[in-house]
Amino acid sequence: MTPQARRDDLIAAALDLFGSRAPELVTVDDIVARAEVSRPLFYRYFPSLRELQVEALRTVTDGLVDGLAHLEQGPPEDRLRTAVRGLIDVADHYRAGYVALLRSGSVIATSETDAAIDEVRNRSVELILDALGLAEPSPLVLLTLRCWTAVVEGALLSWLQDRNVPREILDGWLVDQLTAMLTTTAAHDPARARR
Repeated sequence: MTPQARRDDLIAAALDLFGSRAPELVTVDDIVARAEVSRPLFYRYFPSLRELQVEALRTVTDGLVDGLAHLEQGPPEDRLRTAVRGLIDVADHYRAGYVALLRSGSVIATSETDAAIDEVRNRSVELILDALGLAEPSPLVLLTLRCWTAVVEGALLSWLQDRNVPREILDGWLVDQLTAMLTTTAAHDPARARR
């Protein structure tokens, strides 16, 4: 196995474990057992557990950004629904890692993971602006879109913990939330409402 393939294998083992428990509860022994390697081999590729946690969580955010980058063409609502469905899929697949990324005060939060989360948020806003054909959004439109990304994050965190809303309803509800927020924004931003 190449060094990069071995690193990827260790990251995949960590992410697999993050699917069932919070990253801060996963130990080096858990990871080496899942990857079927020795502790010395683990430390050959990662000088610390923390470095592996950050790399693994970066994989989650890269997955979110990649999912947003490959959208089908079509009406804005269909494109947004597809994007939200992709976010739900990635968040669900890496449930514990996603929760750890967004949970305030997580013991594994770093400036690097915060920057990765901001990258996902910024990409989400860019996607919506592109879908709506808005090259020069007003400050109020930008504020609306940034607030909506917070709604999505909060909804996903709640849904991942409770699952009391069927998955097939969640993405449509979130897109409808954006539509309602933009309608309200248009009422307060008449110059943009015409566009």
